[in-house]
Amino acid sequence: MKARSRKIIRISIVGIVANIFLAGFKVFVGLLSNSIAVILDAVNNLSDSLSSIVTIIGTRFANKAPDKKHPMGHGRFEYLSTVIIAMLIIYIGFTALIESVKKIIEPTAVEYSVATVVVVSVAIVVKIFLGIYFRRRGKKLESGALVGSGIDALYDAVISAATLVAIVIFFTTGYQIEAYLAAGISLFILRSGLKMMHGAFSMIIGERASAELTRKIKSDIATVEGVNGAFDLIMHDYGHGSTVASVNVEVDHSLSAADIDELSRKVQKVVRDKHHIFVSSVGIYAINLENQDVEKMWRTVSAIRERYDHIIEIHGFRVDFEDKEISFDVVVDFMIANRRAYYQKFLKEVQDAIPGFNLIVALDDDVSD
Repeated sequence: MKARSRKIIRISIVGIVANIFLAGFKVFVGLLSNSIAVILDAVNNLSDSLSSIVTIIGTRFANKAPDKKHPMGHGRFEYLSTVIIAMLIIYIGFTALIESVKKIIEPTAVEYSVATVVVVSVAIVVKIFLGIYFRRRGKKLESGALVGSGIDALYDAVISAATLVAIVIFFTTGYQIEAYLAAGISLFILRSGLKMMHGAFSMIIGERASAELTRKIKSDIATVEGVNGAFDLIMHDYGHGSTVASVNVEVDHSLSAADIDELSRKVQKVVRDKHHIFVSSVGIYAINLENQDVEKMWRTVSAIRERYDHIIEIHGFRVDFEDKEISFDVVVDFMIANRRAYYQKFLKEVQDAIPGFNLIVALDDDVSD
């Protein structure tokens, strides 16, 4: 974790230096040419530097060791730092938009020079380099803040390219479109900030884990001897490298408590070793499908389920002949507006098909693929 943090900080420092360098040149040229587009582009570069500073601070806090008040660590500081960066970008974009509209209403003459063209051209090259560099390193280090900075840098390259187009149009036709271009730049900045904030809030609220990861984890769990299937995998993200999970597994109902304990430990170990994720609890579904009567009931329920396109899966199927109870869980797709009504309709059809047994059926949320 510390090595990762040091790399993120070093990469962020590269971004700070490059953006301050670009911003200084752009402000100088923008003031000489009286170009609001170039000046706003410089301000955007300064906001990028500020973003890198916030990333560094957030990374430092996120790397703090767990304590009594925060036993899962402080990894979510990275998401909070992303929110702060997004708020800064949104503020800058909104302010820039207001100034651009003022320039459209009351236009002022601009004076472009060869220096302007050179600075903007250099900015395009530098921003493309920074964008690719940040994105590649961010993906490798699994840092959302760095990936976001990379995307933002590539946006900047597009914006600078648009500024260059405006300069060329001015030189060749005499038409002055830079105030309108500045408004477009402002909208780009706003869009970038809003997108970044949405992503950060989504992670803080609790985003669905990737299908590729959850399917691989379930597949690895199923390799443990005695496990017939893994279900209800729930993952809680507390920041990079701090994920806690829980899962339910199907096992034969004849296993002893000692067998189940050993199996649970093996499940925890395989997930920890292969995915570096701590499984806090392993729930047990004791199934008895080896009984012919149970197997017949299971086939009946499965056949009914085939007629319900939005039932993703059924698991934990067990029949208690002594108490005349059938228990299992039903996972209904979130695409259904009224999931409970859909579930109750399915339940009624099952009850009609298997009379004489009480149904104990849980409506499960579609928490993972």
